[in-house]
Amino acid sequence: MMTRDATTLTGTRDPASGALRTTPPFVVLLGTDYAGKSSALTELADHAPSWHIVSLDDDFLESGHSLIGRLRRNLVADVLPDLHHGYSLDFMVSLLQTATVHLRDSIERSPGGAPVLVDSYYYKILAKCRLAGVDRHPVFDWWRTFPQPHRVVFLEVSTATAWQRCGEGAWTNSLEYYGEQPDQTSFEKFQSDLRAAMWEEVRHLPVTVVEEQEHIARTVQILGEVMDREIG
Repeated sequence: MMTRDATTLTGTRDPASGALRTTPPFVVLLGTDYAGKSSALTELADHAPSWHIVSLDDDFLESGHSLIGRLRRNLVADVLPDLHHGYSLDFMVSLLQTATVHLRDSIERSPGGAPVLVDSYYYKILAKCRLAGVDRHPVFDWWRTFPQPHRVVFLEVSTATAWQRCGEGAWTNSLEYYGEQPDQTSFEKFQSDLRAAMWEEVRHLPVTVVEEQEHIARTVQILGEVMDREIG
């Protein structure tokens, strides 16, 4: 009779040796929506090509992982607009589960010796699930057993600036505001609650806060200093 290897629920095995992979040290870049994470990561990819950047953004997905990008786009285009009708909250969480496991696996697959920087990790996904109405779920307990970073770098942004950056609601999806349609009040309330929920998830970790910067270059400089200090 076949038995499931329980270690697959908390780690991945090296295909050659069969041994559990060890997780390299990593730093998480976190922030609310439109805080500037994507811009910072793009700059860093140009200025620090030796870093291993783990992200769900298409620009950072390996060629064999285009499925992850398609699932993310289908979530936004198909699932979220029909949530509570054609799709349940459990289905949404199940789809987001693929993203969190991919992030964990990508960290563990990082090239040896490369500084590892992770975009949001599971913290933001879990926080958004909670704001969508799933305050408790068995997979949340599992996600919280995933390897933890050496440090979190939290990018601050005012809700007013974020509202401007999203085209005053034009480029948002329904996991970025409350209600049926985005307006400034519903967007800013959601973003404030998102910030609080993410802080709750990382309160046990060392966090470096980067205040809103006028130029992305300064954000990148601070992030580089943190990476050098934490990982080397």
